[in-house]
Amino acid sequence: MDYTSFSYVTAEKADLYRRVMGAFVEAKSHFLVHLRPEDVQQQIGEPELATVQAALTQLVTWGNLAAERDNARVTSVEDYYRALYVYQITRQGEAVEAALASFEQALGRRGALQSVALEDIRTRLRALLTLARSEAPSATESQLLLRDLAGVFADLAENARAFMTGLNRTLEGRGSDADAFLLYKERVIGYIERFLGDLTTASGEIAELIRALEGDGGREVGVETGEGEAPVARLLRQAAERELLDLAPGESPDDEERARAFAEAWRRWHGHWEGLRAWFLDQPGRQAQARLLRSSARRAVTQLLEMVGRLNERRMARSDRSADFRTLARWFLECDSDGEAHRLWRTAFGLTPARHLVIDVATAEAWQQVPVPAATPWAEAPGMQVQARLRATGSYQKPGAPPKLRSRARERELLARQLAEEASAARAARRQLVERRAKRLSELGELDDGAFRLLLNLLGEALAASPGDDTPVTTTTGDGSLRITLAPLGPETTATLRTEAGILSGRDYRLEIIDLEEDTWRS
Repeated sequence: MDYTSFSYVTAEKADLYRRVMGAFVEAKSHFLVHLRPEDVQQQIGEPELATVQAALTQLVTWGNLAAERDNARVTSVEDYYRALYVYQITRQGEAVEAALASFEQALGRRGALQSVALEDIRTRLRALLTLARSEAPSATESQLLLRDLAGVFADLAENARAFMTGLNRTLEGRGSDADAFLLYKERVIGYIERFLGDLTTASGEIAELIRALEGDGGREVGVETGEGEAPVARLLRQAAERELLDLAPGESPDDEERARAFAEAWRRWHGHWEGLRAWFLDQPGRQAQARLLRSSARRAVTQLLEMVGRLNERRMARSDRSADFRTLARWFLECDSDGEAHRLWRTAFGLTPARHLVIDVATAEAWQQVPVPAATPWAEAPGMQVQARLRATGSYQKPGAPPKLRSRARERELLARQLAEEASAARAARRQLVERRAKRLSELGELDDGAFRLLLNLLGEALAASPGDDTPVTTTTGDGSLRITLAPLGPETTATLRTEAGILSGRDYRLEIIDLEEDTWRS
C-alpha cells in the first residue's frame, strides 16, 4: 500500500499544506466539491497566490487533490493555453485528514467516568431480555439493540481508561500550586465518589441481566442452536445473519463463502458480548473490569488525600527537606579539615563502611566456638575473612552460563487450587446464609467464620445504601451474586449472632437474602 498521501504531514511547508487541506475538508462539509486557487487563498488567508498554487500542485502530485481543467473561465485562446484548474479532494486525501483528526482527538481526549452510560447499558440489556423472552424476536431490533449496546459499552470503557490515565498525569503535575490543587481535589473526589456510587449500584443489576440473558448459571454462549441455546446466543445469531443480507453480489458465490462470512460476523458479535461480560462478571482467576476500575478510582482518591497531606505538612513545617540539605551543605563547606567532614557525614547519615561482605565456613565456626559480644568495638574485634574470589574480582558470582529458568507450574497449580478453595468457601458461606431462610436477623443463629464475614459485608453495603430513616432498603453485592433486603424493626428489638470469633449484638432487622446465581432474575 502506498502511503505517499501522508507526505505533506512532515514536509517542509507542513503548516501550509495542512491549512490548504483543511480548506477542502471544510468546503466538502458545506457540499462544495471544487475550489479554485483564489477560493483557497481567500479561505486560508495566504497573501501570495503563487504560494497557494505551488502547494496545490504539490498536493496533486502526492495524490491528496485532483485537478481538472477550468473551462468555465476560458474566454480566449490565451486563457485556454494558460491551463486554469479547479481542485477537489481525493479519497486518499479524505482518509489522511480523517486519520489526523482522529489522532488529534485521541491525544486531546480527557476521558470521563460516564454514569449515564451505565444507565444506557442497563436500559438496553432490559430491552434485550424482553426481546429474548418473546416468541419470535425481531432480527432488526436484535441488531439495533446489540449495536447500540456495543457502542455505548465501548465508549464507556475507552472514556474510563482515558480518564484514569489523564488523572494520573494530572496528579503528577498539580503539586506546585497548592491552592489550585486543593480546589481541583474537591471537584475530582466528588466526581469519583458519585461515579463509584453509580457503578456499585448498576454493576449488580447489570450482572443479573447478563446472567439472565445467558440462561441458567450464565453458561458459555456458543454458536450451536436448539432448545439448549442461551437467549442471548439467539439474538447474536440473528444479528450475524442479518449482516449477510448486506453482502454485495459476488462476495458470497457459494455456501462455503457464506458460512465464512457468518462465522466472521458471529465472532465479532460474540467478542462484543464477551467484553461486556468480562467487565461486570468475575471469571476464574480474573476479576471483573468494573471491580478493577473501582479499585483504581479508590487509589486515585487515596493519592489525592496523600498529596493534600504533603501540602499541609509543607505549609505547617518550619523547614522542609530541601532547606535541611542546604543547611547541611553549608556545614560541610565550613569544615576545617577532611576529618571534620567525615565525622559530620557519619553523624548526619549514620553510614559507616562494612567490616566484611561475605564470611566463609571457617569464620562461622570460629564465631560459634568463641562468640564475640555485640558490644565489642570494631577495632578490638577479630578480623573477617573475605572470599578470595570477592577480593580478586569484586564479584561473588561464578563465571559461566546463567542458571536455568525455574518452572513455576507447581506454584501456578497451588494458586489455582487456592482460588478454587476460596470460591468453594464463598459458595458455602452463601448457601449457609440462604438455606436458613431466616425472616429476621436474630433467627440466623450461630454462623461459622466465612458466613459471618459475608453477612457483615452484606449488612455494611445495605446500611451504606440506606437513606437513614426506617424505610426498607434493598441492595446487591458488587459481583451480583446476592441480594439483601433489610427492614428495621423497633429500636427496642435486639439481635444476637454467635460466631467462633465472639458474639455480635445490635438492633434487629427483618431480613431477606436471595442467591442470584441460583434464582433466575425476574423483571
